[in-house]
Amino acid sequence: MAFINGIGIISPQKTVESKEFPAAVMEYTADYLKCIEPVYRSYIDPIQSRRMSRLIKMGITAAKISLADAACRMPDAIITGTGLGSVEDTEKILGEITKEERFLNPTPFIQSTYNTISSQVAINLKCHNYNSTYVHRTFSFESGLTDALMLMEEGMASDVLVGAIDEMTLNHLQITRRIGQWKMEPVNNLQLLDYGTPGALAGEGAAFFLLGAEKSLSTYAQVKGVKTSFNLNGSFKPSTILPSFLDMNDLTTKDIDLVLLGLNGDSENDPVYLQFANHFFPGKPLGWYKHLCGEYHTATGFGLYAAANILKHQHYPEVLQLNTINPSRLKNILIYNHYRNVNHSMILIQACS
Repeated sequence: MAFINGIGIISPQKTVESKEFPAAVMEYTADYLKCIEPVYRSYIDPIQSRRMSRLIKMGITAAKISLADAACRMPDAIITGTGLGSVEDTEKILGEITKEERFLNPTPFIQSTYNTISSQVAINLKCHNYNSTYVHRTFSFESGLTDALMLMEEGMASDVLVGAIDEMTLNHLQITRRIGQWKMEPVNNLQLLDYGTPGALAGEGAAFFLLGAEKSLSTYAQVKGVKTSFNLNGSFKPSTILPSFLDMNDLTTKDIDLVLLGLNGDSENDPVYLQFANHFFPGKPLGWYKHLCGEYHTATGFGLYAAANILKHQHYPEVLQLNTINPSRLKNILIYNHYRNVNHSMILIQACS
């Protein structure tokens, strides 16, 4: 168990400056949802910023906002989850190689490695503590959260900075569209479920959470547990995994007040969410969030941000509501996500009493 004491998030919504879930929702009709980026000179030295990729600048800024939100100067550990790392830098170095292999710019090559984000955050903060990066596709952020919880349970850290960060480029979008991963044409994000076509709406984002062993004045909620399961040849069985996961946290399905689902507009895989919800949580409030941030490997970072704000402010925004059932209380929220019915994950968070 850990307390979420600070959050910093850059997303396609106006989430940078506000400490609450944004009242005004951004509507897009696009191939993918792109982050609304802040003025970086407020967070990063402009001279240093010139040599940084967009993803690194987003990561450092989100991390600094999270630390400032929690009034923490130095974390005991920095853990980052990313599914793709710096795609833009990887494309740059590969593009230069295909054109002419001599006199290549080393900066994109150095920054194309997955652990660059976590390392750059540490360098910027002058943090010499535990530093790790998880690249487990759609388990990346959940793996980082699990590592943080284990560090705190073992008494090796009291304040852990955990990030979820991925970017999208037009080049990557066009390549992965060929396997049916994304919508084939621009769609409206607020009407995402009305299309009924295969493929998700792509997105990107950078979210950092300062997890603490102790509750503070800035605490949003507490992370009770994280569960991941790989669906190998139909081996994923929610009927056994969910009850045992809740039982480990002394809860049952009746104790869950709200279920946040990772629906992304993919008509082929979204039914998995609805089957899960209808089986375990009939008559319960259901919410979703990916119409606001898009689908990407660490999109559950946006989901955790949304859930934490719901619990802290005891307000369930209408834009997140999937059905018309209002919760009688807001204490326990379950975030359920899956990637094309292969990687399944659950994050359980609870309001602080």
